[in-house]
Amino acid sequence: MKNQQVIENNKKSVVLTITGVAIMILLAVTKVVPSSKMAGYSVFVGIAFFFITEVVDRVKNFESGLRFNTIGEDLKKPGVIVWAFLPIVSGIATLVVGNLIFGGEFVAHVMGRAGSILSFDKAVLLTGQVIIAAFGEEIAYRGFFLGKGMKVFPFWICAVVSSLTFAAGHIAAGNIGIVVYDVATVFIDSLIFSVIYHKSGNCVISTFSHILGNVISIVVVLVFF
Repeated sequence: MKNQQVIENNKKSVVLTITGVAIMILLAVTKVVPSSKMAGYSVFVGIAFFFITEVVDRVKNFESGLRFNTIGEDLKKPGVIVWAFLPIVSGIATLVVGNLIFGGEFVAHVMGRAGSILSFDKAVLLTGQVIIAAFGEEIAYRGFFLGKGMKVFPFWICAVVSSLTFAAGHIAAGNIGIVVYDVATVFIDSLIFSVIYHKSGNCVISTFSHILGNVISIVVVLVFF
């Protein structure tokens, strides 16, 4: 009887995962029209489905993709720390190369895209916004889309599809070359966060990396550009 219940819960979890992922993809691709505001809701959908599937699966704390009590242990897993610091390098490289190719237009594009949700003129508020945004995105795209998706599909399929979806949600109006470059670099960063999650099994770790990469990039923009 207990095994039957586990099987039923697994089936429900698979259906919920596929449904949640499909909704996230549909919402994110609305950004093909840059003025669309629907894409942002994909994060809320991912967060909701993450916690719903955790309940359905009856996930124990040490098995959850969102763990605070194992941060130290997860950081010690092979390759995690190296990958966790990689977004700093990729963020700086993105800005430098973008500036070399497109001049100040690239930084202006990124600031314009991010400016819709970030308050660059208020340091305390900006810090809170960066943390909340990164945490929400990591729960949705790494904890749910990737983490739960890997129970249905192979890691690299989930990593690529989730990263394409994540990148699509960052499309903003502008010069086509700049937009393509911007989205491509977001895709690469998303793949890095996916590897971090895969290696650590904890989206708190990928969140730290995400926040660190964003903060350093913002500082570099404000100081050097």
